[in-house]
Amino acid sequence: MSSPEPPGGPAARGFASDNQASVHPDVLAALAAVNDGHQPAYGADTVTARLGDVVRRHFGERAEVFPVFNGTGANVVSLQAMSERWSAVLCPDSAHINTDECGAAEKVAGLKLIPVPTPDGKMTPALLDRYATGFGNVQRAQPSAVSITQSTELGTVYTPEEITAVAAAAHGRGMLVHMDGARIANAAAALDLPMRAFTADAGVDVLSFGGTKNGLLLGEAIVVLNPDAVRGMAFLRKTGMQLASKMRYLSAQLVALLDGDLWLRNARHANAMARRLADAARGLPGVEIVRPVEANAVFAVMPEDAAERLRKRFAFYTWDERTGEVRWVCSFDLTEDDVDAFAAALAAELSA
Repeated sequence: MSSPEPPGGPAARGFASDNQASVHPDVLAALAAVNDGHQPAYGADTVTARLGDVVRRHFGERAEVFPVFNGTGANVVSLQAMSERWSAVLCPDSAHINTDECGAAEKVAGLKLIPVPTPDGKMTPALLDRYATGFGNVQRAQPSAVSITQSTELGTVYTPEEITAVAAAAHGRGMLVHMDGARIANAAAALDLPMRAFTADAGVDVLSFGGTKNGLLLGEAIVVLNPDAVRGMAFLRKTGMQLASKMRYLSAQLVALLDGDLWLRNARHANAMARRLADAARGLPGVEIVRPVEANAVFAVMPEDAAERLRKRFAFYTWDERTGEVRWVCSFDLTEDDVDAFAAALAAELSA
């Protein structure tokens, strides 16, 4: 999917992706607050040290944090640290590492991805039973890890019990568990649970923690929940071109998000806007909500001609051109008026 230009100019709000949202004012203030004087480079600064304390408060005393520039970098470096050159990683076929990272895990980390068909974006123990095969066979890439996404690319949310079951099945085969948490805050808001409940406590070994979709300017973090599961993380971050020299600016944003409840407030609001939009769209003839609305994304089928007209007023993606399925993503900076205006425009185009 290419990024559509926001109709109405750069100040317009749309529903294409939470990547297109603004930066939260508190995050900008945090950047300004650390922009004074000199600090040691490459993570030896006081802000990154504080981030470590904040992350351990969320994820447990064993947690180690490695700020990185972006989500693809977090995923690739994480999986590389969990694997060998002959390894395979199982993931749902809709996973971002499989569909939208230009083969980075395979090209950069040298891993074999095994995409698993899933109707709802979720891995299960039964699917691991079916697809995690070839152990000890020199002809096969060796399954070393499973990567799951929370919330999933299809807008669904794993329960802690579902993740615990997947982790137990993976660990029972000698495999590790990676979580792509690009929208982990939205999942926590949907579940009304602390993030630790469905990560460290559920058996996840390494987490790619997402911040950009939840109000940051840029930056994500690798959170190692099980230090025994990785090797060479610090060196791999460097060779993977993800080591920031002025790391305090990445860390300051993450501290601003996580030290209080900004991460949760942003996610709750985005989720609430998705529910509001889904409720408005459900009553319109010609629209069918085709997936559960559990986090901040709404998937719907609507007539193609109406979608094209609506896209001239609000940015959003066509998710599946074969079926006419579209995706509307709600971000922290959308207002109820924004959602209502979109719903009104949707109704108008459907009746045109």
